[in-house]
Parts: sequence; C-alpha cells; structure tokens
Amino acid sequence: MKILVSVFNNLGTDQRVEKVCQTLSENGYEIELLGNNWAGLPPLERNYPFSRIILKSKILRFAYVEFQRKLYQELLKKADQNTILLSNDLDTLLPNYLISKKLNIPLVYDSHEIFTEMPAINGRFTQKIWRRLEQWIVPKLKYMMTASESYADWFHETYHIERPVAVQNFPRKTVNPQDYTESNSKKIILYQGVINPSRGLDKMIPAMKFIENAEFWIAGDGPRKEEYFRLTESLGLAHKIKFLGKLPPEKLRTITPKADVGLSIEENNGLSYFYSMPNKISDYIQCRVPVVVSDFPEMRKVVDVFECGEKIADYSELADKVNKVLQNGKLFYKDSLNNAATCLCWEKEEPKILALFHKIPS
Repeated sequence: MKILVSVFNNLGTDQRVEKVCQTLSENGYEIELLGNNWAGLPPLERNYPFSRIILKSKILRFAYVEFQRKLYQELLKKADQNTILLSNDLDTLLPNYLISKKLNIPLVYDSHEIFTEMPAINGRFTQKIWRRLEQWIVPKLKYMMTASESYADWFHETYHIERPVAVQNFPRKTVNPQDYTESNSKKIILYQGVINPSRGLDKMIPAMKFIENAEFWIAGDGPRKEEYFRLTESLGLAHKIKFLGKLPPEKLRTITPKADVGLSIEENNGLSYFYSMPNKISDYIQCRVPVVVSDFPEMRKVVDVFECGEKIADYSELADKVNKVLQNGKLFYKDSLNNAATCLCWEKEEPKILALFHKIPS
C-alpha cells in the first residue's frame, strides 16, 4: 500500500513524522511525504519521495487557508484506491478527510498535540474555528493515534470515541554517550526547543542569578527570542546565558550530551501543554542527562517512575531544583537514566504504529 503523509511544516526538524515514515517504509509501505515551505526550505535527504508545497502567504492564518486548498489538490492528484492517507495534526486534517470521503480510501489521523488547546490560540477567534473542525471530523475517524497517554484519554473522553493509540515521540535507543570521568568546568543547563510563550524561559533566565558556576544554553529559535535576549541583557546575565539558535537534529545530538541538566518547564496555559510529554525530555534521557520538569501528568510520571531528575510545582522552586540536580551530578543518575532510556525509546513505540496500520484492510 502507498501512504501519503502530510504535515504543515518544512520537514526539516519534524522528527516524529520522519520516524513514523521510516518505520512504515522499513515495513513494506510505499511512503510519500508532503510538507510546505513555511519557515524556509532546508536541505533534506530521505530514502522515500517527498515534496514541499510552495506557499506565497506570509501571515500564518492565510498560509493555513492556502495550504488547505493546495494540499487538497496534491492529494487528489496523487491518491488512488491503493492509498492510505496519514494526516498529521489538525492543520492537515480537512483536505485529508475530504479526499478520504471522495475516493473512499482509509485515513489515519496522528494528533501530535491537542491543537485546539494550544496556548497560541487560547481565547482567540481562530480557536473556535479549529474546534468546530475538530468536533466535526474527529468523531467520524476510524484510525487515530496521538502523542501521549493523557492526550489519548482526552480525545476519548471529549469526543466519546474509541481511545486513540498513544504513540509517544521517543528517540531511537542509543548507547550511553557519557564519559563520567570528565566534567564541565562550568555546569551546562540546557533548554532545546521552540522559543515560544509558556515554555518557562522567562522564569529560568532570572533564576540564573541564583545558580553559580553554570551556563544556561538555549538551543532553538522562535517569536520570543529577541524579548528573552533583551531580558538577559537587562539582568546583566549575558555571561551566563547562551542563545545557540536553531540547530539541525544532527548538530543538536552533539550538544545535548554535554548538558548537566535538561529543562522542560512549560507553564499550564492550556491542556495541550499540561497533558504533553515533550520530545526534549526523552531526548535528554537518551543522552543520559537528568531533567527538571514541570509537575504535569506525563512529565511527573517520568521523574516519579525512573527517578531521573526533579519536578517543580511552582517556578519559585526552579533554582533550588536545578541546583540539586547539578550538585548530585550526572553519575548519581546513571542507573536511573539507563533504565529510562531502555524504556522510553522509539523501538517500543513502533509496534503500536504497525498494529494500527495492520488493521486497515488492504
């Protein structure tokens, strides 16, 4: 069977989509991936066909509308009776659903988050539009997966549907890369990801006043980068905080193991964040880096079950919890992180994807 996979991004850093495509490709499916040029056209190599729809819109809400129309046209051109459609997130679902109905072919929906509960759209008119779309289509879907156990519960309870398959976005398993005989002269605190609101970065930057002999590295880019850079300068902390910019995955994989603690300290500004299991947590763990995380359901489970770091119930605890992990040192968490890395890996998630696709009649 051919699988047409669509996603609203430029394919450059979407590791979940890449891993799903790779898993399906390695198991006999013919993959074709469709993205777009939003945020540029980075060089890309895949062992399956891919293309990126060229969008002329420069404003995101207009780009969404343009993409729906152009994606529908591309799917209509490429799909046939031997095709499965794989829609990633709500911003690709409408054209996929319409083509699925028009051609009477199967559709699998992968919701990477609770799109309608993201902080970026909370309280906005666009939230109502996305909610209506979700309310219309999701209850009609037969095949669905999502990125955390809590997300699966939310979709099940909200739309009274069969519980989606929870396929967590863990990295592939790696051998422990740490050399515990060496240590950083200055400890490294790492945040990797988009520099968006509600990520806790505006709380961590001033907390660096209370953390000695350490640097805070921010690996990523986003709409709040300039604001947080100015905050760093105004607090006189430029010597302790480094903005590394947006790094390709292969470069990031060389940076992450250097850290002494990895942060995932999102704010509770929407259910999508509250129920999330951020990719970066399992990335830190595969690199055997202990973590400090928000005390949200999925993140809490990782720290409580594997004892691989600390959780914060309030940002007033942030400096103390980071200091505690730094004082313990990476060697203290070695066995816990090795255990977590064995369990929280893509190899444990792949069978769930294949079981879902095997349900689809050929």
